[in-house]
Amino acid sequence: MKQEVIKELSTADLIERLEEERKQLVRLKLNHAVSPLENPNKIKAYRKTIARLMTELRKRQLTETNQ
Repeated sequence: MKQEVIKELSTADLIERLEEERKQLVRLKLNHAVSPLENPNKIKAYRKTIARLMTELRKRQLTETNQ
């Protein structure tokens, strides 16, 4: 997920999307532990997406407190 797309989402959508991405990451890690994934780079992509979502949420929290 691109940063431009993340910025356009509302805060509620960001939180919801973050929960979904975390669930997917856990599921992907579990599947990878049982049998190796065809493309293990998917795990890395999910982690990066989660980090982007968390960064945007934190940035919004900081701007709200500064105003």
